[in-house]
Amino acid sequence: MPIRFRKSLAPLALALALPVMPLAAQPAPPAVSVSEPLRRTVTEWEEHIARLEPSARVELRARVSGQVEQVHFRDGQIVRSGDLLFTIDRRPFEIAVESAQAEVTRAQARLDLSRQEIDRTNSLVRERFAPQAQLDTRRAAQREAEAQLADARAKLRQAELELAWTEVRAPQSGRVSDRRVDAGNLVQASNTLLTTILALDPIYASFDMSEADYLRFARRGGGRPGAEATADGNAVRLRLADETGWDRQGRLDFLDTALDVRSGTIRARATLSNPDMFLTPGAFARLRLRAGEGEVLMVPDAAIAADQAARVVMTVAADGTVVAKPVALGPVVDGLRVVRGGLSAEDQVIVAGLHLARPGARVTAEMKPIAPARLANAR
Repeated sequence: MPIRFRKSLAPLALALALPVMPLAAQPAPPAVSVSEPLRRTVTEWEEHIARLEPSARVELRARVSGQVEQVHFRDGQIVRSGDLLFTIDRRPFEIAVESAQAEVTRAQARLDLSRQEIDRTNSLVRERFAPQAQLDTRRAAQREAEAQLADARAKLRQAELELAWTEVRAPQSGRVSDRRVDAGNLVQASNTLLTTILALDPIYASFDMSEADYLRFARRGGGRPGAEATADGNAVRLRLADETGWDRQGRLDFLDTALDVRSGTIRARATLSNPDMFLTPGAFARLRLRAGEGEVLMVPDAAIAADQAARVVMTVAADGTVVAKPVALGPVVDGLRVVRGGLSAEDQVIVAGLHLARPGARVTAEMKPIAPARLANAR
């Protein structure tokens, strides 16, 4: 028994003799930068892809048949309304005018003769040397001569009009395309295409607006299909593919009468001034349609994370706990993302160190104010 007692106490004595190890130190919470959402009054814009189109397209065709005598423009030239573009051989039409003038003279002579005969017959009828029927016949002949004179004058005007059509002039200002016929070619009336004129000032920017975009636009007082756009909400801005600023301005002036049942979109058109003719039909451009003006909350795009199909921002509660908040996002304005819903102005949004934050974990928050990249759109 004594020997067994000493064996059982040996491990206990050894344990008491060992030094006590201190507990491992807990790591400090990761440091992140937080900021309150920036509150600003801004003008919001909806972006669309637009194609530039001429405000008018005129296919110039000859109105009389004949031989082209001269071409009076250079291919691609800017022309003004009334400028002479083509000349068709005038000689056949000058002959037709002279013939029509001769017919007018002949008809006038017949009318004068019929009037003289009526004057002579009137005296004979009064003296009962001629019957009344003869006077009636002479009066009928006078009316026929008057009708023949009116017909001759109408044919003269037609001949003069066709003579004027031998000079093909620009019906409106714009840029003329290349000529389709050269001097010496024969052209047929209303058939031969001579050239095409595109009116470029103003110029149109056409685009398709989705049903959702159209409803938002209509509810805030924008133009209606078929109605003239007069509200301030119809202002648009445009930039070309190689431009960074939205310096080109115009107005929405047309909405189609119905939505396309296949695509669910409605055709819209804006008008822009183009005095230097730089904007060219067929080019693509980005177009901004005014979406409204108001006070919004804005955060950097880097502060937005994806949670399956939703977008969230990480916020820090008063006790340092990370809280994920789903948000509804708007466009980018001044380099910051507009947050339409899900945030309050007092939330502490994590703007840097997002990879260190996990919902429910604790972090050390350091304040860092948000600064917009530029204030061009702020009001």
